[in-house]
Amino acid sequence: MTIELTINGKSHKVEADAATPLLYVLRNDLALNGAKFGCGLGQCGACTVLVDGKATLSCITPISLAEGRQVTTVEGLGTAEAPGPVQAAFIELQAAQCGYCIPGMMMSAQGLLQSNPAPTETEIRNALQTNLCRCGTHMRILAAIRRASELMQASLGPVANKRAG
Repeated sequence: MTIELTINGKSHKVEADAATPLLYVLRNDLALNGAKFGCGLGQCGACTVLVDGKATLSCITPISLAEGRQVTTVEGLGTAEAPGPVQAAFIELQAAQCGYCIPGMMMSAQGLLQSNPAPTETEIRNALQTNLCRCGTHMRILAAIRRASELMQASLGPVANKRAG
């Protein structure tokens, strides 16, 4: 069956069964390899993407649920030449070790910061509950998310900062 998806603002038509996991279509059909296959059970967060701005585990999300919705992958946050605020903060604070979990961490952080530009430490930790990192860079990841919050607020200007604070 043909399913139309909007990924990173671009429309794509894919031929796949409606039950096919979104992750498989992203990686195999669209060559968007940022989201990783970790556990395949929705327990590690390596496959996290945003669906309509909400962090979503793409390994357990059928593509039929993504049809007609906005899907954002880590590739949609920025480029190597012009990284988005979350990407820039992770680079600046060297928040990755092996890097396998980082795209999912970034997407969970992006989803959080879009809905809450100035999260507390507890809110950041809660947003990352579904993301596992075995390298132990959790403290740098938390610092990078706090830094991304600062970068995003700075780009919004003083009026938006008043609302966030």
